[in-house]
Parts: sequence; structure tokens; C-alpha cells
Amino acid sequence: MPDDEVSKEIIMNIPLREAKLSSRKRRADTSISILRNYVSKKLKVDTSKIWIDPKVSETIWKKGREKPPSKLSLKIIKLEEGTTEIILP
Repeated sequence: MPDDEVSKEIIMNIPLREAKLSSRKRRADTSISILRNYVSKKLKVDTSKIWIDPKVSETIWKKGREKPPSKLSLKIIKLEEGTTEIILP
């Protein structure tokens, strides 16, 4: 990814506590959707244009489906073409 394509790059702490309200077997899945919705709301992008790095997904699923982390610190890169990437800092 060349630097001239990056329009905005920030590090955000994303709360995932709401996932604890869902059933145990859906908490990691819910965390992914909470992550997408949070970034979509803050950066005003469509959820379909958000790309989540597989390492972020592995971090959420590391302790299993029932125990996702309560918050994550992630680097959000908004590209000029309209897509947004979520990666670990």
C-alpha cells in the first residue's frame, strides 16, 4: 500500500463489552460486528467497505468463542478510494 493512497490513519481503543450481553456461543461473532459498526459510525463509512485484518480476528478469537477481549487498541487506515482497513498497531 503506497503512502499516497492513505487519507487518514488513526489508532482507536474500541470497546467490545457489549458482546458480553449476547449469548456465550455468539460473543466472538458479535465482537466482530460491534467492531465493524463502531468504525463505521466513527469514520462515516459503509460497513461493506471495511476490511478487517485476519490477525485482528485471531486476536478476538484467541481465548475462544465465549471469551473475547473487552476492548482492543487498533490502527484504522481510511484510504482515498473509500475502503477502510483495520489492523493491529
